[in-house]
Amino acid sequence: MSADAAQAAEILTQLAVPVRLRVFADLVRRGAEGATMAELAYPLDLSIPEVGDACARLVAAGIVTGTGNGVYRAHPGQLRDAAAAVDTLQPISALLTAYPKLRSCFSHGRVTSLPPTLSDRYPLMGELLARYLALDELCDEDTINRRLAVVTDDVAGARRLLVESGWLERDRAGTTYGPGRPLPVA
Repeated sequence: MSADAAQAAEILTQLAVPVRLRVFADLVRRGAEGATMAELAYPLDLSIPEVGDACARLVAAGIVTGTGNGVYRAHPGQLRDAAAAVDTLQPISALLTAYPKLRSCFSHGRVTSLPPTLSDRYPLMGELLARYLALDELCDEDTINRRLAVVTDDVAGARRLLVESGWLERDRAGTTYGPGRPLPVA
């Protein structure tokens, strides 16, 4: 695991605790002004020791800073950086660099929408998904579905797009799939 991914994991671990998430959210809401532990404790209905523990852990995670006068400030940019580090670990992220027109169709390594025009949808999305699957042998439908489920919620739609665009071929029974045509050299 890269250092960025380890940092992202630590940030997410700290924010998985509801008290810390609430403290971080309130600090983000307060912006550059920040807040003291007492100012955080009252509106969040927490004790000062609970707020102090949360702030200390968030400071250690690098998403909050504390000053000598007891004022804490959130740094949401660190959270964005952590999300970006996690995104780079997604299996399709490396492939997306070769398909800049499709970047807007993905969020956090998952398909969120299809390109608006058929001329983009079939050639580009089909080719990208075919590269992602990287089939070199016959696979059953369950294997194809599990691989596609990593990058899309609409597994059947993605599988259909691959078959209709010729990137996947299926047998007459519709249970076995294989590569339909060779992928262009990248």
